[in-house]
Amino acid sequence: MSKSQSNSNDETITTYKGFGHDWKCRDFQYKVGESYEHKGTAVACKSGFHACEHPLNVFDYYPPVGSKFAVVEQSGVISRHDSDTKVASSKIAIKAEVNFAGLAKAAGDYSAASNTGDYSAASNTGYQSAASNTGDYSAASNTGYQSAASNTGEAGVAMASGTLGRVMGAEGNALFLVHRDDDGLITHARAAIVGREGIKSNTWYCLNASGEFEETTA
Repeated sequence: MSKSQSNSNDETITTYKGFGHDWKCRDFQYKVGESYEHKGTAVACKSGFHACEHPLNVFDYYPPVGSKFAVVEQSGVISRHDSDTKVASSKIAIKAEVNFAGLAKAAGDYSAASNTGDYSAASNTGYQSAASNTGDYSAASNTGYQSAASNTGEAGVAMASGTLGRVMGAEGNALFLVHRDDDGLITHARAAIVGREGIKSNTWYCLNASGEFEETTA
């Protein structure tokens, strides 16, 4: 396990936190609009209230589907993790619920997310951005305009739901695509498994105006 960085107690930061569908995190019940204080020491990955400074980092801990997300304010004793943007704090205020689109806007455009671990996730929502994964049983997802998602691990998933999105996967991976009209409305949605019905491995696909998988360039 990566070590946490040293603590500080002179910061107030805005971060992003994931929860279960019932607004619980590790059996602790939260509520939007409420503030909480941890009585012990705040140490990243060990104790205190945890959230992420980068909006999309929350998907490493809570999946996009079936979870709740919020903009939070952390203060008191602050402890940062040295391998991602996770932060532990002794105080936290749940400011407002935020949806997938809100996290995307906060994350910004022209970005990239990559992952090589098993059972892991790489997610991105930026304009002309990329999400890639090489771990087994993992997922790469992207919702940005003209963006891409790829997965080359075993039994993985690649999903692109933005306008002019594209996906690529290894043999046996699942691919998900949507086609949007000029107003951004979804006109078609389709899934496929690489190696079946003519879908090739390590080949980029988009979804055409007829709702069919079509080979494209990276």
